[in-house]
Amino acid sequence: MMQEKQIQWFPGHMAKTRRLISENLKNVDITIEILDARIPESSRNPEIIRLTAGKPSLILLNKCSLADPAETKAWIKRYTSDSSVCIATDCVTGEGMNKIAPAVRDILSEKVGRYEEKGMSNRSLKAMVLGIPNVGKSSLINKISGAKKAKVENRPGVTVDKQWVTTSVGLSLLDMPGVLWPKFDNREIGENLAATGAIKDAILDIETLAGALCGKLRALYPELLKARYKLAEIPEEIGNFDLLEMIGKKRGFLISGGEIDLERTANMLIDEFRSGKLGRITLDR
Repeated sequence: MMQEKQIQWFPGHMAKTRRLISENLKNVDITIEILDARIPESSRNPEIIRLTAGKPSLILLNKCSLADPAETKAWIKRYTSDSSVCIATDCVTGEGMNKIAPAVRDILSEKVGRYEEKGMSNRSLKAMVLGIPNVGKSSLINKISGAKKAKVENRPGVTVDKQWVTTSVGLSLLDMPGVLWPKFDNREIGENLAATGAIKDAILDIETLAGALCGKLRALYPELLKARYKLAEIPEEIGNFDLLEMIGKKRGFLISGGEIDLERTANMLIDEFRSGKLGRITLDR
């Protein structure tokens, strides 16, 4: 079951990555922080913000093809400031990928200018790539570099050490391990991270998670939920688990005695949300 107060997440692993970030920050010109466009706030590690304070920053809202375009636009506005620029990207569709190198050069225009004055216009700019597990860091690095240099799997915690990756667009990328903070005091952040796959599925109760996701979807995107699962309406008085049962019934997920197979329904709902079959959804407003 999901912890009521906080979800613990390998503090030892976090300490190692925190040390790696601190030690290598002086070796880079800029940080590229990758967030999940569906959860731009929940996927922003406060530890990363603290550790990289004062460094120029490019923020990428990745997996934007799965997110609500209007919400993505609002988050780009929210995260663009004097010290950082925010753009939407997607490694699968390629959206925004060609904007990354120009955005870095723009943010570092003074440094680029100094290099050009010294006749070093071809000098590579160094960027540290940061983000939580399973946010698409390795896929994005491979897309920019045009080669499979970073290990990619659709599960959290695959990159376990730093690695430098060269590209043909004037960037050298330092890929860091994905890092979550040691505990989440905010239950909703934990649920959002779990729903998008940033937390290993094995440590959470899938039915509890699917029930929480049902609650968010009925509040934010009721029409998408009704359309996908052919629900005429969602009665206000029913709870989230009742709604999950309704969805299971519509899908014909029955077990002996005519009961709904809630576990199968829960897995299906989470999978369809993650793959975008429900539509373009942003859980953080």
